[in-house]
Amino acid sequence: MNNMAFAVTHVLLTIILVDLYRDYITKNKKYFTIHTLFVAGVAGLLSDIDIPISQIITYLGYSPGLLSHGGITHTVFFGLIFLIPAFILLFKKNHKKSVYFFVISFGILFHLFLDVIVNEGSYMLFWPLTSNTYSIFPLMGFVFNGVQAPLDAVILLLWLYHEEAKHKIRDFI
Repeated sequence: MNNMAFAVTHVLLTIILVDLYRDYITKNKKYFTIHTLFVAGVAGLLSDIDIPISQIITYLGYSPGLLSHGGITHTVFFGLIFLIPAFILLFKKNHKKSVYFFVISFGILFHLFLDVIVNEGSYMLFWPLTSNTYSIFPLMGFVFNGVQAPLDAVILLLWLYHEEAKHKIRDFI
């Protein structure tokens, strides 16, 4: 089995971290709404938009180049670009919209973090500054070898337990 973080892991862990940040650090549900958590989950998967894009480009007979999987969307630059509108909106006092862009940036950067520690591949994290590739999987691979599917289930169950204990989700059923 190829060692790589599943899409569910990218989505779940991003949502969970943003939710924990909301619950225990900012304690602000005005800017960190359920919708913000949804955006976080999408952002946690956003770097993998290169998969369907490169497949379409290849199908059309072209080489995807930097749009192939692990290319430009797996760079720190891709994650940081969303900070530009985040800060512009923040300075214009549009805090709710700025939080969306901060969360998108976080989701992309967290995706990269997961890929670097869990995936066998290496990534040009600092492109366009350098095309050097990085991975710490050789150090961490033995930990994640073959546990991706059960890990997703354990992560989900732990988060549901937290949500029940903290928010009494049974009250909404």
